[in-house]
Amino acid sequence: MASDARLLIMRHGEAGPGQVDHARTLTAQGEYEAARMAGWLAAQNDLGAVRLCASPYRRAQQTAAAVSDALGVPVETLSNITPDDAPRAVSDWLLAQPEGETIMLVSHMPLVGALCGYLVEGRETRGPAFATGALAELTAPVWAAGVARLVRFIEPGQL
Repeated sequence: MASDARLLIMRHGEAGPGQVDHARTLTAQGEYEAARMAGWLAAQNDLGAVRLCASPYRRAQQTAAAVSDALGVPVETLSNITPDDAPRAVSDWLLAQPEGETIMLVSHMPLVGALCGYLVEGRETRGPAFATGALAELTAPVWAAGVARLVRFIEPGQL
């Protein structure tokens, strides 16, 4: 890569309880968190074009829809970013993407924390605990273990 790529990793907003995990929906608080973060993202002047990707789970799709509306970009559904997917597999997927894209992933714990830990620290167990609606921005010359730099970490309560 000629210059560092950018990756935004976001956890979905707060979701209500449910017996079928993939069908859980955002609570009113979760909708607020998603809208708050989407508004903040839209106000960032340095994002450029964003490729928005979301887990197929309902709460991630709802969160991504708020971001999609705010940024004016479509949502792409990725089947490999559900809660228990492997960070290394996501890293491999990132490596296969075109250079120069800012990619945003809307997913779940524990994957978002483990992926962040894997890319920044080289260990899945070293990632941050993402509050609902939280977002991490990473840059890296390549999406490999321990190579990325955590640029910022924002939670809806900080806005």
